[in-house]
Amino acid sequence: MSHSQGPSTRSVHLLSQVDPTTRAIVPPIVENVAYAFEDLETWRAVALHQAPGDIYSRNSNPTTRLFEQKVAALEMAQSATSFATGMAAISSTLLALLSPQKRAVTVRDAYGATFLHFTQILPRFGVTCEVCQTDDHQAIEAAIAAGCRVLYLESPTNPTLKVLDLARLIQAAHRVGAVTIVDNTFASPINQNPIVLGADLVIHSATKFLGGHGDVLGGVVCGRQDLVEEIFRYRELTGPSLDAHSAYLLLRSLKTLGLRIQRQNETALTLARFLEGHPKVARVYYPGLESHPGHQIARRQMSGFGGVLSFELKGGMQALVSFLPRLRYAYMAANLGQVETVVGPSALTSHVELSAEERAASGVPEGLIRYAVGIEDVEDLQADLEAALAQS
Repeated sequence: MSHSQGPSTRSVHLLSQVDPTTRAIVPPIVENVAYAFEDLETWRAVALHQAPGDIYSRNSNPTTRLFEQKVAALEMAQSATSFATGMAAISSTLLALLSPQKRAVTVRDAYGATFLHFTQILPRFGVTCEVCQTDDHQAIEAAIAAGCRVLYLESPTNPTLKVLDLARLIQAAHRVGAVTIVDNTFASPINQNPIVLGADLVIHSATKFLGGHGDVLGGVVCGRQDLVEEIFRYRELTGPSLDAHSAYLLLRSLKTLGLRIQRQNETALTLARFLEGHPKVARVYYPGLESHPGHQIARRQMSGFGGVLSFELKGGMQALVSFLPRLRYAYMAANLGQVETVVGPSALTSHVELSAEERAASGVPEGLIRYAVGIEDVEDLQADLEAALAQS
C-alpha cells in the first residue's frame, strides 16, 4: 500500500533534488539575463519553444521555473507561470483570457483591487462584468447560465472570510464552457486544492502564505496547461515577470509552508473561539467556527481553515482606534500570511482602494479588523488580545 505524503513532506521534498554537479541541496539563484548558444539551430528551436531552454529571463529562468513547477505540484496542476506581484498575476490572467464582448462573472467580496478590475478596468476594454452577492449561490448560477467566458472566485474571501461552494459553482460554469479561476491565497495549497474541485486555474499572491516572511513580492497562476501557456504568452509580451532572487526566496519559504500553515490554522481557530466568547467583541468571521454560515462547506472542501480571521468590536471604529495600538505582538500593516502577526482595519488593508460607500456595498464594515496570525505562541497572542480588549 502506498503512503500518502503529509503537507510538510510535500512542501520540503516535491521536485527537490541534489544538484548533480555541485551536490548542493539548495537550488541556485540564476542571476542572469541572456543565455548563449553555440549554433543558430538550437537557438531557433528554444526561441520557438520547440526545445527546452532559456533565451531571456523576462520570459523564463531556471530558478523561477523551479518555483513554478513546485507550486504546480503542490496545487496538483499541470503547469504554472509566475509574476512580480499577486496583482500582476490576477490582472494578466484576466486580460489574457478576456476581450471585448466577452462576459465575466465574479463575487462582491473579492479583494479590493480585484473588485476594481471587474468594476473599473475590464469594462474599459469592452468586457461585460457581473458582480454577484457572494453568499447567494443561486444568483451566481443564474449569472453564469446567462453566459460567461470567465468565472472568477475567491474562497475564503478577503476580508470577511465568506466560503463559496467551489465544486457547485465550477460545475455551473463548465456547463456553459466558462473558464473557472479561483484565488486560493487565503487557503494556501495546504488547506485547499481548487484544481481537485474542478477549477481550471488557481491564483496565489505568493507574497502572502507562500512567501510567508514579509520579505518578497510575487504571484503565480497554475492550472490547465493550454490556459497557462496563453497567460505566459501575455506575460512574455507585457513583462511583469518574477525575478530570480525573489523566486529563490519563495522556494526557500515553500519548504516550511506545511509547518507554518498547520501552526497558523491551530492558532487562528483558538483565537477565533476566544474572541467569539468575549463580551467586547460583536462578531467574529472565521470559517472554522461552527457558527460561521459556510462552516459545513469549508469542512467539505478544506483540510484546514486558514490563518486569517476578522472581527468587529462592540464600540465600532472608536473602539478599534483605541484597541489596535495596544497590541504588543501584532504589527499594524497591510499584509498577511507572514510569520509575524499582522493586524489592521480592512478600510486600510484589503479594501483601501475602495470608497466607504463601495466598502459598505461589498459588506465590509468600517470597523472590521483583519487579524492575520503568525507563528507566535498562541498563549501569548491570546493574552495580548485579552489585555488590549480590557483597556479598550
